[in-house]
Amino acid sequence: MANTIQQKRIAVGNSVQQKRMAMSNLKQYGMMIALFLIYIIFAVLSDGKNIAPMNINNLVMQNSYVVILSLGMLLCCLTANVDLAVGSIVAFCGAAAAILIMDYHIAIPITVAIVLVMGVLVGMFQGFFIAALKVPPFIVTLANMLVFRGLTMVVLNGQTKGPLPQGFTQIGAGYMPQIFTQVGGTKIEILSLVAGILVSIVLILLEIHSRRNKIKHHFAVPPIWQPAIKLVVMIGVLNFITVKLAMYMGLPLVLLLMFVLIIVYSFITNNTVAGRQVYAVGGNVNAARLSGINTDKVMFWVYTNMGFLAGLAGVVLAARNASATPKAGDSFEMDAIAACYIGGAAVQGGIGTISGAVIGALIMGILNNGMSLIGWSIDIQRVVKGLVLLLAVTIDLYNKRKSS
Repeated sequence: MANTIQQKRIAVGNSVQQKRMAMSNLKQYGMMIALFLIYIIFAVLSDGKNIAPMNINNLVMQNSYVVILSLGMLLCCLTANVDLAVGSIVAFCGAAAAILIMDYHIAIPITVAIVLVMGVLVGMFQGFFIAALKVPPFIVTLANMLVFRGLTMVVLNGQTKGPLPQGFTQIGAGYMPQIFTQVGGTKIEILSLVAGILVSIVLILLEIHSRRNKIKHHFAVPPIWQPAIKLVVMIGVLNFITVKLAMYMGLPLVLLLMFVLIIVYSFITNNTVAGRQVYAVGGNVNAARLSGINTDKVMFWVYTNMGFLAGLAGVVLAARNASATPKAGDSFEMDAIAACYIGGAAVQGGIGTISGAVIGALIMGILNNGMSLIGWSIDIQRVVKGLVLLLAVTIDLYNKRKSS
């Protein structure tokens, strides 16, 4: 009798897990479909300009800052907060890098290290007010958005500083080692194609390993067709990008940087105690505190990490532009926040994934790129991005109310 009851409980638990998993998968598939449709729409509107190899290369490089920032912003969103200061911190760190290199002739590796430490210190400064003094994150980051934008104007004296040396610009505009060959009269970079194939194989093996582990430990798993479709789409998109990059100049260095960061932050959020604590704090801060989690410590490291990634984005942006400008990073915080919420992060916190944030960042990047290609003004672009963000959050809240 007891065994029968236990089996029923397990069956009910697995059923609930499967329903939750199905909803999560549908949300991710919906985002992928939206990404694909938006890209196709702009391909038609731009007469195919957005599928040109050079444009794919530009899309990767121009979107790198949003991807980097969205990884840190997701952690802020998971705690039901945001960081409004990241755009200004990006500008300030980029300005610091330019000043150190051009005015003080500091070596490039040392400059990068100093700027990253500056980003960490700025994040700790924000984290201190949020965690120790209990000032709401919205107020702290709003104030620092003004502070660091003003400091950027002061240190640059309102002028652009550049051009920066080629050794530094390689960080944001350089390429990995290249091996070119001729295929049908077209110059092709071999290592890009090989990288696409190898990453595809790794994705398949990771999915198989994850599914076997879940089955081994009696966790609910989705029907085999769901991960199969997901893999087909992911591998298709991945190899489309690598083929297009192979037809241009190969793999940009920032693509490798983004790939490493995505892997690291996926591991942190899915496989570490610190990552689970962020989800717990966002899900129910009082319950997290009662369970023994130091919520102040969690908030402190989340905003310290955001400062680090903002410093890194500042380096990449300055390297990409070969200069530092007072207006650098303008509206970057809006793009990063929008990427997280479009990618499925919950307004109430506690829900969101790194993969979702990356897909959201790609959607924002494709919107920016596509609207520029068809000649829409910056003002119209902001209107469209605002409406997309409003729609994503509205749909999320509607689905939650319907579920309740």
